[in-house]
Amino acid sequence: MIKLLLLFVLFCSSLLANKVIYLSYEELPSRVIKGEIFPLTIKSLSTVKEFDDINYSFTNGSGTTLFNEKPLREQRGKFFYETFYFLAQSNSVRLPDIEAALLSSQEYNTTILPGKSLNTISLNPKKNFSNIIADDFEIVQYKTTSYDQEHNIVIFIASALRSDIKALHFENVYKQGIESLEESFDESRITYFVILEKRIENFSFSYFNLQTNKFATLNIPIIVEEDRVTTQSDLKPKDQSKERLKLTIASALAVVLLLFALIRKKYIYLIFLIFPALYIAYNLAPEEVVCIKEGTKIQILPVENGTVFETTTEVSHLFKEGSSTNFTKVKLKNDRIGWIRNEDICTY
Repeated sequence: MIKLLLLFVLFCSSLLANKVIYLSYEELPSRVIKGEIFPLTIKSLSTVKEFDDINYSFTNGSGTTLFNEKPLREQRGKFFYETFYFLAQSNSVRLPDIEAALLSSQEYNTTILPGKSLNTISLNPKKNFSNIIADDFEIVQYKTTSYDQEHNIVIFIASALRSDIKALHFENVYKQGIESLEESFDESRITYFVILEKRIENFSFSYFNLQTNKFATLNIPIIVEEDRVTTQSDLKPKDQSKERLKLTIASALAVVLLLFALIRKKYIYLIFLIFPALYIAYNLAPEEVVCIKEGTKIQILPVENGTVFETTTEVSHLFKEGSSTNFTKVKLKNDRIGWIRNEDICTY
């Protein structure tokens, strides 16, 4: 019996002697919300002074997704404070076992920090909930245009802090979708479209603010422009009356200069007349027509993998409304505006 006890002590001593890295939880969430991105900080201590890095691997977790395999690191003396971000995906969350290994010229034993189960809750939101849980969520830019006789389309750019922004979704809308996405556990950005009935004058929705622990409401006023769907770089509502005002001023200036030239017989005024005349001619010039191939996909925005709302069934000749990198803006026969790839323009 004594021999067995001695062997056990020698075995444990051997294990401790080979252990070169120690792990412990530094900050463990008391509770998380389903859909929340939450931080987890562990404290690491290495008994080896010379090493390149600490490599972490994760196993046996459930109900979570890891956002950053490489941790945000803060060193205080001999300790490393490693912060990882996880997404809580279900009502039952168990943190994965975290295995740490030293990267160095010499091979050492790894250390495992056992995972723990977290207290997880689900929200009970109202129908206007956007499915966003974040430290902050704000509308950066927006634009509303006419989609068809019964609907308007709202395109907006939004940013969020510590949020699974791709989860954005609205109830009771005609159509919706993501046009572009920049995703991060820290700050994310999305371009999104929503197609609404014309009777709606204000698009209101809520998100859950993790800082205040309350639902917050955002509003997008429906201000329909004469122009239709445009590029991401031009989403802020613009007053189209300003363009008409500029054209009116240019026309009045041209008339005044022409009258001065005729009455005073000083034809130098005709030189100054060139500038407003060119501006007027540019704005009143007939629209350019482009030939579109059969089977061309027409997108809402000029972005890769953008939402397609119509496909041509035959070769078509459409008015050109503008252009962007690799895309051309066209007006369809039903007066909708969309974007086509330049490669879909006829070459004959």
